Amino acid sequence: MLPQLKQEIQVLIRSSAGDIGGDSSTVDVQLEAPALKEHGDLACNIALLLAKSLRRNPFGLAEDIRGAFNIRVQQSLIRDKIISVEVVKPGFLNFRLTPEVYCDELGSVLSQGASYGRTALGKGKKVLVEFVSANPTGPLTVAHARQAAVGDVLVNVLNATGHHAQREFYVNDGGNQIRTLGLSVQLRTKEQLGETIIYPEDCYQGVYISDMAGIFVKERGLEDLNAANAVSLEEYCEFSKNYLMDVIREDLRLFRVKFDNWSFESRISTTENIAATLNDLKAKGFIYEKDGALWFASTMFGDDKDRVVKKSDGFYTYLAPDIVYHKYKYDRGFDLLVDILGPDHHGYIPRIKAAAQALGKDAKALEGLIIQLATIFREGKQLRMSTRAGEFISLREVVQEVGTDAGRYFMLMRQVNQQLEFDIDLAKKQAPENPVFYIQYAHARVCSILRKAKEDASLVPSEAPFVRLKERVEIDLISKLLQFPDVLDFCAGQLDPAALPRYMQELAAAFHKFYDQCRVIDEDRELSAERLALVDAARIVLSNGLAILGITSPEKM
Repeated sequence: MLPQLKQEIQVLIRSSAGDIGGDSSTVDVQLEAPALKEHGDLACNIALLLAKSLRRNPFGLAEDIRGAFNIRVQQSLIRDKIISVEVVKPGFLNFRLTPEVYCDELGSVLSQGASYGRTALGKGKKVLVEFVSANPTGPLTVAHARQAAVGDVLVNVLNATGHHAQREFYVNDGGNQIRTLGLSVQLRTKEQLGETIIYPEDCYQGVYISDMAGIFVKERGLEDLNAANAVSLEEYCEFSKNYLMDVIREDLRLFRVKFDNWSFESRISTTENIAATLNDLKAKGFIYEKDGALWFASTMFGDDKDRVVKKSDGFYTYLAPDIVYHKYKYDRGFDLLVDILGPDHHGYIPRIKAAAQALGKDAKALEGLIIQLATIFREGKQLRMSTRAGEFISLREVVQEVGTDAGRYFMLMRQVNQQLEFDIDLAKKQAPENPVFYIQYAHARVCSILRKAKEDASLVPSEAPFVRLKERVEIDLISKLLQFPDVLDFCAGQLDPAALPRYMQELAAAFHKFYDQCRVIDEDRELSAERLALVDAARIVLSNGLAILGITSPEKM
């Protein structure tokens, strides 16, 4: 009833605005939950949207719209659903609904169960989300952990909202970086076998390189320098790349991230494929020669300057294989590509969006998300990191210290365009101030209530209609439960899951407040049965939300 009711209120608002001379067809009339509960159940900003064109004070205009609305609503079928309409500065129309409006919707949560919250927003659109895509030259770091959490949950959200989304990891196993990695392990291997090495600064640093060298020596049975020198650099490269890919896969498994696809640069962006793609773009007028180099005319699609794709020395720039890779994505039938990138890739997005258009796709068929860095704090002090020096906090270290549940949740607590501060001490606390503990404890408390109720065979959760749930905390809890589908749609529309963990914390707060003020299992059996149904609905939404976040739903704590 609630979505239908909102639509009917919107229709009446538009008509009421027309009654006083306003043209609401040019504005997007939205009904949202007010920021403050005391302002009612729904708020509309139509007066603020129309005030300028009508040259009216928004507050006075809202008063007039309210008057016209009150006349119209008395002639409608929803008159018994609305308690009052109030005007709040600077010009919001706030609606108070009857408790029955929410109670009528409670049955839909219970009947849909594990499917509750799913919507048809995406209409079957095929989406490929590429994220992490770390170079196989070292373990995953905290920066990768945030990308992993955001990408994984975003795919869950998209699939819950009617999209067909997949996760993709692009392995950058081409170029000079793998050769440098192999050389680094080769030098450390020789060092361990007795040769004095002057280790180059441009080689990969860190203890993990020495560890890999030790493993290589053991696996190959190398006994001296002669044996090490007999191994080709290519073999060191292959071993190092494969070893680190296994490490990366294990890191992701521990973080509960499972990719649908693993694509390898070495197999996709071959020299032949790059040449063929650039020739196709050249035939379309998007590639030209200048100063002995090949240029992509990206300014034709809004980029600030054209980009070199093949240098005068004959080597391709990184943009050339990336164009081939995105063509490969589109060729697989995806309607939308989402590239999740680090903060050093701001300038990359315009040129790759230009490439998508040159490949014949709409500019909106590719979205680049820049994920800001996560900084780690312990005892109020930021932990310093330097990847170049080989000093970094790995994803695995975070998981081992705070657990996967807390690690994932804390990485999602801010919008992707905001820098994130990860408080190690807070994430480890078994206390209400830790939001993960707070939400999981709400779920465990729900399960405890339901277990206790099962001990009395005569007490079962009620089925609709619900007529005894009238306390403010009961209605607030139902209202919060019913926001779940809208929150998922919002996250999908923003391509940012940050609103979901915030919502889950608010839902847990609404449940804890209900629990503190309402006795669920009481002598009033009919009221107890309805409250048990409400508790079960809370279990459903808490469990569904935690599942989308990739976090466990404990039944006991």
